[in-house]
Amino acid sequence: MSQQLDTDTFINDLERVAQVRSEIAECLSRIADTIKKAELAGESSSGKLSLERDIEDITVASKNLKEGVFRLLVLGDMKRGKSTFLNALIGENLLPSDVNPCTAVLTVLRYGAEKKVTIHFNDGKDSQTLDFQNFKYKYTIDPAEAKKLEQEKKPAFPDVDYAVVEYPLALLEKGIEIVDSPGLNDTEARNELSLGYVNNCHAILFVMRASQPCTLGERRYLENYIKGRGLTVFFLINAWDQVRESLIDPDDTEELQASENRLRQVFKANLAEYCSVDGQDIYEERVFEVSSIQALRRRLKNPQGNLAETGFLEFMGSLNTFLTRERAIAELRQVRTLGRQTCKNTQEAIARRLPLLDQDVNELKKRLDSVEPEFNKLTGIRDQFQKEIINKRDTQARKISESFRGYVLNLGNTFETDFLRYQPELNVLDFLSSGKRDAFNEALQKAFEQYIADKAAAWTLTAEKDINGAFQELSRSAAQYGATYSQVTDKITEKLTGQPVKVNTHSTPEEDKSPGWAKWAMGLLSLSKGNFAGVALAGAGFDWKNILLNYFTVIGVGGIMTAVTGILLGPIGFALLGLGVGILQTNQARKELVKTAKTELVKYLPQIAHEQSQTVYDAVKECFDSYEREVSLRINDDIVSRKSELDNLIQQKETREINRESELQRLKKIEEDVIVEIQTIEVIYSDLLAYYS
Repeated sequence: MSQQLDTDTFINDLERVAQVRSEIAECLSRIADTIKKAELAGESSSGKLSLERDIEDITVASKNLKEGVFRLLVLGDMKRGKSTFLNALIGENLLPSDVNPCTAVLTVLRYGAEKKVTIHFNDGKDSQTLDFQNFKYKYTIDPAEAKKLEQEKKPAFPDVDYAVVEYPLALLEKGIEIVDSPGLNDTEARNELSLGYVNNCHAILFVMRASQPCTLGERRYLENYIKGRGLTVFFLINAWDQVRESLIDPDDTEELQASENRLRQVFKANLAEYCSVDGQDIYEERVFEVSSIQALRRRLKNPQGNLAETGFLEFMGSLNTFLTRERAIAELRQVRTLGRQTCKNTQEAIARRLPLLDQDVNELKKRLDSVEPEFNKLTGIRDQFQKEIINKRDTQARKISESFRGYVLNLGNTFETDFLRYQPELNVLDFLSSGKRDAFNEALQKAFEQYIADKAAAWTLTAEKDINGAFQELSRSAAQYGATYSQVTDKITEKLTGQPVKVNTHSTPEEDKSPGWAKWAMGLLSLSKGNFAGVALAGAGFDWKNILLNYFTVIGVGGIMTAVTGILLGPIGFALLGLGVGILQTNQARKELVKTAKTELVKYLPQIAHEQSQTVYDAVKECFDSYEREVSLRINDDIVSRKSELDNLIQQKETREINRESELQRLKKIEEDVIVEIQTIEVIYSDLLAYYS
C-alpha cells in the first residue's frame, strides 16, 4: 500500500504547489486591481499615488505564477532507454521506444486537453499542428542522413525552433513540463542545442545505462557542460535489472551482489563530484538505479501499481522533495517579498499623502521646492551607481576578452597532449586509401569539433565565475546605495509631511527599507518568466547567463569551430598523403597528424583570438548593459513617481475642492485592502512551510 501512496504523494504535492501558486497569483492580481482602481479614482480626488511600477511588477509576477511549471530537461546518449524512462515516468506508452534517435527537433512535453503536436518555426511562419504519426514521419531522420547533413554543415530542419507535444496526463496537468533533448555526442550542433536549454530548467534528468557505465562521451559531456555550473542533476542508471541477466548464473546472489557493488563503485567514482552542494554529499539523493521497462510495464497494467524495486519510488520521492519543497518555496519566497514591497510602497505613499490634504497650493509648492536638493541627491546616487556598473562592465569586458585571447593563443602549447583523447578511432592510414578518405575526414572533423567545443566550454566556466563575482560585488553596492537612497527619501518625506519617519530596527533583508530598485539589483526580487526558450528560471532579477550562452555557444564557439575545422583539414590531408603507404608508418602517421594539426592551429590562432575576442567583449558588455539599463529605469521610475505624487496633489487642488474626509476614507480603504491580500499571502506561504516541515 505504501508503494502506491508514495506515487500518489508526488502528484498530490505537485497539485498542492499548483494550488498555492494559483491562490497567491489571485492575491497579487487583486492587489493590482485595487491599486489600478485607486489610481483611476485619484484623478477625481487628491491625485494618483504614482504606483505604476508596482502595478506592473506584481501583474507580471501574477501572470508568471499562473503559467509556472516545473521544467525537467532529459539528457542522455543514444540507446540509454530515454524514451522508455520517460514513458515510465509519465505512466503511459506515449513516446515510442523505437523512435530513431537522430532527430534535431527539441521536443517539449506538456499538458493539453487533446493529444497533438505543434511545430514552432523560427522564420516567422505560423505554427503547424500534426498528429503523432505525421510528426514522427516528418521530423525524424536516419543516422546516415544526419551524418551527411552534419558533414555539409546543414541543420536537418533549419526553420524549426522546437516541437510541443500536448497530452492529457495527470503528471503534466499538475505542473510538470519535460524537455526531451537530442542524444548526446551525436553532433556538436545538437549538443549546443541541448546546452542552450540547460540553464532554463529546474532540474536535469541524466539517463545512463548500467551495462555501459560512464562512457567517454558521457564523462566528456558532464565534465565540460555540467561540472561547476551549479545545476541540479538527477542521474538515472537505467536497465539495472539487466545486471542479473548478464551473469552466467542469475540466481547466484553473491555474484550478483559483487557485480552490482563493482558497478556502484564505478558510477560513484565518476558521479560523486556532481552530487555535492556546499560541501555536503547528496549522492544518495541524486543517483538512482532504475528499471524503466519494469516500471513501465507495471504502470501500464495499473497506474497506481507497485513500483517497489524499480528505483522509481526513490527517484520520484527525491525529485518531489527538490521541486515542491526546495524550488517552489524559494520561488514563492521571492513573490512574497515582491508583495511585501508593493504593500510597503502603497502604505508609504498614503502616509505621505494624508498630512498634505489640509495644505493649500502655495504651501505645497513651497514644500516641493524645499525638497529639490534631496531629489538632486537621488539622481546623484543613480549616477554614481550607474557609473560603478559601467566601470565594472568595462573592466570585466576587457579582462575576460583578454583572458579569452590568452587562452586561445595557449591552445598550441597543450594541443599534443589535449588532442590525444579526441583522435579518430579509424586507422590513420585509412586516409591513404581513397575509398576510406571521406570517412576518415568525417571522423577527424568531428574530433576537432569536440576538442574546440570542450575547450571553449571549459573557458566559459571561468568567465561565468568572474562575471558572477562581479555581480555579487554590484549586489553589495546596490544594498549600500539603496540604504543611502532610503535615508534621502526619508528626509524628503519628513520635509513634505512635517512628521518623522518611523524606523523598523528589526527588519530582515527582505523587509528592510531598501527601495524596490535596490532589492531588484540585489537579486531579492525576481520577475523571471518560465519560458523555456527565453528567460531563465534562476532566482535573479535578470538573466545574464542566457546572454553569454547566446554569444558563446551559438556565435563564439560556432565561429571558432568553423574557423579551425575549415583551415586544418586540407593541410593535414596534404601532409598525410606525402607519407606513402606502409604498415610500419602507422605510428609515424599519427605523429604527423598531430604535428601538422598543431602547426596549422598555431598559425591561425592569433587570427581566431583577435576575431573572437571581440565577440567575447561584446557578450560581457551586454550582460552589464542589460543590468544597468534595468537598474537605471527602475531608479528613474522611483524618482519620477515621488515627484509626481506631489505634482498630482497640487494639480488636483488647483482645479477642484478635495473632500478631506471622503479622501481619508478612500485612502485608508486602499491600504486596508492591500494589507488583507498580503496577510492572505503570508498565511498561504506559512501553511505550505508547515506542511513540509
